[in-house]
Amino acid sequence: MGEGLDRLLEGRRLSPVQRRIARYLNDHLAEAVFLSSVELAERAGVSQPSVTRFATSLGFAGYPELRQALRPFVVSERPLSRANDLQTAIDAEIENLRNVRDRLADPSVIAELGAALAGCEPLPVLGLRVSSGLATTFAYFARRIHPDVRLLTHGGSELADGLDAARRAGAGWLVAVVLPRYPAEAVRALRGARELGLRTAVITDRRDVPFEADVILDAPVGERLVFDAHTAPLALAMVLVEAMADAAPLRTQARLEEYERMIDRAGVFTEAASPPASAGNARTR
Repeated sequence: MGEGLDRLLEGRRLSPVQRRIARYLNDHLAEAVFLSSVELAERAGVSQPSVTRFATSLGFAGYPELRQALRPFVVSERPLSRANDLQTAIDAEIENLRNVRDRLADPSVIAELGAALAGCEPLPVLGLRVSSGLATTFAYFARRIHPDVRLLTHGGSELADGLDAARRAGAGWLVAVVLPRYPAEAVRALRGARELGLRTAVITDRRDVPFEADVILDAPVGERLVFDAHTAPLALAMVLVEAMADAAPLRTQARLEEYERMIDRAGVFTEAASPPASAGNARTR
């Protein structure tokens, strides 16, 4: 966003539809301040009521009032090109990663949690809706070093059954990924898990979330694009897997070596082709 629009949007979380409107305003500000709400909706690819809701969410009585507030920016700001917008989004992700890195200067929280999760069998991992992707990635790698990881990505009675079965099998912790927008069912599942006696560790985007957990691991999400970017939460999840591996080094080594033998026997992966050997580039095989 340009500086003027940044001031209007500061501290506000936009829905994907609202981000489309904000991006159009940013890219076409000089033109947009003369458009009606219907015309803006057509050009941004949203509905007219969405434009009105966008304006009221920023504290204006309606779109005409927002348009009036935007007009001074046409003089004071030059809209950024789309390429610069995309670079700005990546810059924001770099800053998010730097934020996570700085807080790892004291790795004690991650190390202690990694040790607790390494000793938790089974280890249930929860992720619903958009959070299911990161939960699946975490569970995939955790299974390489942990004997019993149980992934829960479906709601309803199946989720309740999975939590109950994990608890009865001896689980003491639940790892959950709960990224915005926070699914109500995930929040209820966290509450239910604690009622079952499970401790909860949650990977999320900020500390002031509308739910409780025993440990909150927060990493900001990127909000510059139409949909959130989860670069920093993914990095934090992989750091947690690393902490689990470090907490049980002998088991980690044995399981990784067995995994390598298994994938070699099964031919799971295709090796990249080696460049042809030449007189100046001979290699042994």
